[in-house]
Amino acid sequence: MEPALHPEERPEVSMSEASDRTAAPETQRWILQHPAMKDLEVQDSAQVHAAFLVYMDLTEVRQWKEVSCVKSHELELVLLEGREKEGAPIQTVLPLPVHRSLCHKSIRQVLDRGFPMLLCAVASDSTLVYQRMTDGLVTPDPPVGPFQDVGRRQHRKRRQQR
Repeated sequence: MEPALHPEERPEVSMSEASDRTAAPETQRWILQHPAMKDLEVQDSAQVHAAFLVYMDLTEVRQWKEVSCVKSHELELVLLEGREKEGAPIQTVLPLPVHRSLCHKSIRQVLDRGFPMLLCAVASDSTLVYQRMTDGLVTPDPPVGPFQDVGRRQHRKRRQQR
């Protein structure tokens, strides 16, 4: 048992630091009890938390089908696999906390699985940002909407009138 410290002897700890110290193990315990997250055995609690947030977003908000968690033994990461809608091809989603970095080799290993890949950056406030990753360069889709190409001549005329 630790001796009680007088208020002036206690180290200063902000509320967020105190909650981070106690919340991380507790958060990981209840998340790992979720049926989709069982038996993952990933040591990085921040990545497990990120995977759970992305799993909930895909299943509950975006209504993806057949979403499952898969452990990547090479990368020691949790990957998600699922279909955007019934009959759509399977996609791999890599949930990654924003403070964690990836190397090209890691991205290559996920892309080599053969499925389209989404990288999902997970911020500390649970904001999720999805980025489609491809093997090589991909031509972007044309813009959708009532756009008209005015051509270079009209653009030159406007410039000359100024």
